[in-house]
Amino acid sequence: MHKTIQNLLNIENKIQANLDNLNIINHPKIIAVSKTFKMDKILPLIEHGHNDYGENKVQEALEKWTEVKASNSNIKLHLIGKLQTNKVKFAVKLFDFIHSVDSIKLAQKIADEGLKINKKIKIFIQVNIGGESQKSGVNIDELESLVLFCKTINLELMGLMCIPPVSDEPLKYFKEMSKLNKFYGFSDLSMGMSSDYLIAAENSSTYLRIGSNIFGQRC
Repeated sequence: MHKTIQNLLNIENKIQANLDNLNIINHPKIIAVSKTFKMDKILPLIEHGHNDYGENKVQEALEKWTEVKASNSNIKLHLIGKLQTNKVKFAVKLFDFIHSVDSIKLAQKIADEGLKINKKIKIFIQVNIGGESQKSGVNIDELESLVLFCKTINLELMGLMCIPPVSDEPLKYFKEMSKLNKFYGFSDLSMGMSSDYLIAAENSSTYLRIGSNIFGQRC
């Protein structure tokens, strides 16, 4: 068995055992964050039947995934990095999910480009849950207006997404995100990475973005 497959199975088992132990019913999907890794490292997972993959940059994803996705309709590609408006038309063609919507301008551009090719892409609104000046995401006090705008332009809004501050314990941020997500009535929540995915799964995350724990450390 390939190392990446074993890593994925170990993670899945850890999540399930932890949730069972806490009597929590949640079945989060794992996005295998394949950014910077070449396709030869990803193919064993595809052949194993794993379908959800995450990329940070549109150009890298185009080069890696265009042919592979064309020959495998089960693959779902998630853009988890910051998206510039001039890359939206390329992103909408390739990706199935965008996790980093953080402005009205970006939301409108995604809607416009999707309409051009008759594709309704699934989106998450990225929340700057720690109020960090250097980090992308909408501030909590501006979240409601962005949620309402996305609904008025008929975007397929799945839920919220966050990356908590690396210098702090993630639990309080995950709890706050879970409350916000429920307040807006969303069924999906994108949070949790290699260092904190168990805590995220305990707090209602339905999409875990895990990279190094599956593929190993990036060079």
